[in-house]
Amino acid sequence: MSDRSPLPPVRLASEPELARDALATPLLARAARLARWAGPETRIDAGGALVEEQLPAAAEALGLSGDDAAAEASEAWRTAVDTGLVEITDEDTGTVAAGAELRLLTGGSPHDVLTVWRNALETVLADASVPDLDGLIDAMDEGGAVDLGSLDWDPEAEAAFLDGVLANLYLLTVGEDGPGGPVPLPALAASMIVPSDMGEPTNDILQQVSDAMMRLDDQFRLLEPVGLVEYRPVDEALLGDAEDAETAAAESGAEPSAPVDDVDVSRYGMVRLTPLGLYGMRARLLDAGHEAPAVGDLADKGADALLDGTAAFPPAAAHAETEQWLARREPLASAAELLAAARGADAGAPLRRLRCQQALSLVGAAAEPALREVLGDRELGGLARVWLTERGLADVPPPSQDLIFWLTIDTVAAQLAAEGDSAELHALVQGLAEQHSGFFAAAWRVDHPQTADVLEAMGRLHPDKRIAKEARKAAFKARSARGE
Repeated sequence: MSDRSPLPPVRLASEPELARDALATPLLARAARLARWAGPETRIDAGGALVEEQLPAAAEALGLSGDDAAAEASEAWRTAVDTGLVEITDEDTGTVAAGAELRLLTGGSPHDVLTVWRNALETVLADASVPDLDGLIDAMDEGGAVDLGSLDWDPEAEAAFLDGVLANLYLLTVGEDGPGGPVPLPALAASMIVPSDMGEPTNDILQQVSDAMMRLDDQFRLLEPVGLVEYRPVDEALLGDAEDAETAAAESGAEPSAPVDDVDVSRYGMVRLTPLGLYGMRARLLDAGHEAPAVGDLADKGADALLDGTAAFPPAAAHAETEQWLARREPLASAAELLAAARGADAGAPLRRLRCQQALSLVGAAAEPALREVLGDRELGGLARVWLTERGLADVPPPSQDLIFWLTIDTVAAQLAAEGDSAELHALVQGLAEQHSGFFAAAWRVDHPQTADVLEAMGRLHPDKRIAKEARKAAFKARSARGE
């Protein structure tokens, strides 16, 4: 992911919950069991792997059987060594013992456990970017060295591709609507390969998507045991069908088509990040320099940080963040702090006031004195009246005509900043023009720093050409009055 724009905020489970999930992942649990199993008689080769003669005993210690038992035991051992659960005590004799990190899994904090898990994740991600064993063996020269050129494999490019796929999966998971369902593997592969401005994909592009799907199928099978994803693999029957189709296409000279099944796309693989996977991916994105906020990050910061920080949040995330912020404060003090932070004439001020109004809607009646105190404030008096009126409180002075127009400009400016040209904003603009026949004749006089910008936007958004022209004329008058 090369884009460095802020990502949507993610809702993470608590560290104790995540640590429990980490300890329950098959790979880390097996690695820990092998670390406890290891002793003076355990022997490793020069690369730190268990010698072949000890793999059956390691598999038995893990309760594994079948054709894949030795391979799974070997993978668990490599994870134990790479994460420090096992340490090499004597390189000359190849002897090992339980490592210091093993004690963190039983006696450390949840954060300690998650640190060990993250190290295990990095080991698996590195393995997932390596070609299959058969390909490596075929690429060996007579001296046993691997000829990377013959593999058509670029380690950095392969790792970058997987990182990009996982970043896209993260983005799809934490989007505006919050965590969604599993993502079809074809859609995820296409998100990395099909250009955004391409109409109908070419056969070459479709074949690239198909090839990427097969690579991702292998990679997600590796990533599931470490707890990063929940994965429903590609239906094995489809793999056979695809091979038959490619053979037939080759014999006929036709282009093979990419696998697309509109009836049951789940047969082509479905993947989702687990709660633990969301935590791990956010940590990796932060390490890579991305701005990846989490709900709760602002709970211990000031109201100014809350209002500015949630400015670009989707509504549900802004609501959740604000609830956590308010839970740590008394209603009256929090209301006063929010109102003070909402003041200003800068470009971000209207959206701060909108977020302030939304935050105050969650504050109880104990905040009433803070709202009454700002009734005479032009910037805050309007939202204070709204708050008091919505609660049916008495003695709320009616707003002046000037305040109504100022609040209207401020509200539209906030909506423009929050949503851009949304359907809701279109409806708001149409409603204002229809309900007030002389709106534009009065609006251009409003002493608000964004009056001209708001009127120009209304001229752009209103579908009636006559009314749009009135808005543009009013914007011109507003700029002229300010000497712009």
